[in-house]
Amino acid sequence: MTNDLKPKEYDLEERTAKFGEAVIQFCVNLPRNEITKPLINQLIKCGTSIGANYSEADDAESKKDFKHKIGICKKETRESKHFLRMMTVALPDSKDRLRKLWSEAKELNLIFNSIYRKV
Repeated sequence: MTNDLKPKEYDLEERTAKFGEAVIQFCVNLPRNEITKPLINQLIKCGTSIGANYSEADDAESKKDFKHKIGICKKETRESKHFLRMMTVALPDSKDRLRKLWSEAKELNLIFNSIYRKV
């Protein structure tokens, strides 16, 4: 894993983009088999959609639309945590890298939960 996730970003758009990039970098050279292939596909989908949905929230046309998009970000971060956990079983040699990604997904989920409650 790159050190892209080490310094904590306060620019949430950049931070979510870096998380998506880190997910892609992690997945790009993983072995594909009947177990890992669907996990990889799902992780890439949810891990990269967090940033896309946050960008949409940032451009929301109403408070209701903003809250809806942030809610999607919450769901996608939870889903990312789930698939990262499943991948630790499928790829036990990658546990350390997966833990770092899971930790970042958890932090992002806490941030989005906080934003959602305040809106």
